Amino acid sequence: MSQSLPTPTALRRASLDAVLRFAWDAEAFTASDVLDVVGLTRTTAIDVIDELVARRMLAELPNARAAGDYRKGRPARRFGFRPDAGFLIGVDAGQSRLTATVADLRGENRAVRHLLLDPTMDAPDVRREAASRVVDETLAEAQLTRADVVAVVVGVPAPVDRNGISPPHRDDFWRRMNPDFAELFGAWAPIVRVENDASLAAVAERAVGAAVGYDDFVTLLAGDRLGAGVWTDGRLLRGAHGGAAETVAFDHVRGVDGAWGLGHRAAALARRALADGSLPATSGLRGLDAAEVDGKTVLSLAAAGDEGAREIAGQVGQTLAIVAGVFGSLFDSRLIVVSGAVAAGAGPVISAALDALPEELDLPAPEIVASTLGADIVSVGAVRAAVEAARTGLLDLPRFVVAG
Repeated sequence: MSQSLPTPTALRRASLDAVLRFAWDAEAFTASDVLDVVGLTRTTAIDVIDELVARRMLAELPNARAAGDYRKGRPARRFGFRPDAGFLIGVDAGQSRLTATVADLRGENRAVRHLLLDPTMDAPDVRREAASRVVDETLAEAQLTRADVVAVVVGVPAPVDRNGISPPHRDDFWRRMNPDFAELFGAWAPIVRVENDASLAAVAERAVGAAVGYDDFVTLLAGDRLGAGVWTDGRLLRGAHGGAAETVAFDHVRGVDGAWGLGHRAAALARRALADGSLPATSGLRGLDAAEVDGKTVLSLAAAGDEGAREIAGQVGQTLAIVAGVFGSLFDSRLIVVSGAVAAGAGPVISAALDALPEELDLPAPEIVASTLGADIVSVGAVRAAVEAARTGLLDLPRFVVAG
């Protein structure tokens, strides 16, 4: 039979939080290691460690003698965090592709699955069923069930408020993209968070990507449409309805004239050049049918030195400079990270943008770099956000009660 833990005092809770935070990032440790970092008395440290073992968040390991690290005196007890005490799910719920990742409490992946979607089949019940299916299939691949999950984080191409709800939109696109995923997964997962996909890309960049150590930066998802995740003064901006940095504002910016992404712009310019015959005779783009032209192809050719593609990349770079200048002026950002699948070929675009950027703002110009996290960056960010959500909420979950 299980019983609930008594409500801890504020001091006790602070001690539990501090030791759990230390253990989460530590390898095998002793009570003395905890004392050196956390600043508790030995008696309190041992008592708190024993409670976390009872809660099944820590495991007692073989002592120093058994581990071959014994010198003299009584061997010290050794402990370790249990990353398999619960599992996390990160979901990138894009318009045309769903990606689900199952990871342990430290964010180490156990299974990843992708599901392609027909973007015209975006009715709420269709997206909810598809999201549930890919999550359950990924759990099955990891040999886990819903009962093993402690946190789910979902990224969607829409603004999302603090409650996981997207605001109305003129054609209800945002609510089709986010058909109340908070309610869907909250029916069985203890901790659920829904976020804008570009915001999760920013979480990924700050945790394991180009923005590690930066407090003021913008992450641009820049493939078909522009999405922006903005960090200012060390925190992620959201806004009252989740619409901070909503890029529809670029409809009103001369030289950008819309929220189309870099990949979309490169493809559109290449098709126009094909149609009017303005491409150099040596350009590899001339051998393509217009239907075969996409942003990735154009930027890959530009990176390889194709003269026609480099001219197009330069034009796209001029637009990126304006976009970076707007964000740099509004938020005084130190860094702009071009992220997503388009980042792999973004070098020539970024080079052209950096040349033009000083003319776009009076403040010091931000750096512009390409992400190295690839097309799954939103899923990476969802897992990192799930790790942080678990770190904050694990002690409050009923599953981690003391067995009686």
